[in-house]
Amino acid sequence: MADVADVITMQHYQSSTLRVESKPDLTPVTEADRAAEQSLRALLAEQRPLDDILGEEFGESAHTSTRRWIIDPIDGTKNYVRGVPVWATLIALTIDRIPVLGVVSAPALARRWWAATGSGAWTSSLGKPAQPISVSAVANIADASFAYSDAIGWEERGALGGLQHLNETTWRQRAYGDFWSHMLVAEGAVDISAEPDLGAWDMAALIPIITEAGGKATGFDGGPALESGCLVAANGLLHGMVLDRLKS
Repeated sequence: MADVADVITMQHYQSSTLRVESKPDLTPVTEADRAAEQSLRALLAEQRPLDDILGEEFGESAHTSTRRWIIDPIDGTKNYVRGVPVWATLIALTIDRIPVLGVVSAPALARRWWAATGSGAWTSSLGKPAQPISVSAVANIADASFAYSDAIGWEERGALGGLQHLNETTWRQRAYGDFWSHMLVAEGAVDISAEPDLGAWDMAALIPIITEAGGKATGFDGGPALESGCLVAANGLLHGMVLDRLKS
């Protein structure tokens, strides 16, 4: 599935004729977003016709199955439109609303990450064999690096104080944003990542990768991220400390 999406998204990437529109929420959508999601839906309809599908661009196709595929054809569309290579297709499978499989494919970076429950978390680069990944072992929040999204979403959630507290108490802060922040946590390159306003398609694929890499991924209140509309990820040593600061 990821290979199919990669072909479509790379065909349109950095194209001078790429068509971009604004959705009702004023976020951009491109013809590549729609074409990639349509292709993935067609593939699933052929191979898993009874499974439910939820996609960012075309909503939900429900068959009352306990199995549900969740698709973000291009996470980081604003980057995609501007020619910034940090964007990815996110594909997840949930069973009884629990994410059990996740794939993050970033062809412009020549990178891919994936995980399935009980099988560990993995990454590959172009031309190189797959490698297992794991979160960091940093245990002190004063030694931790923190990646987050822009401040507007934090203010809208009423969590600006928590963002400020984390910025003041962590060692290093960077606004990587989107899938990239969370994959850096899964790889152990960053210790904490958080985003305050996400759809299910933005995070379902990330959760199995983070957890199979040894981390924790929850909502800001510590509950299931998919039900909360936000995501905080960290290694198991730091996660509780991060939640405490987000509540401050």
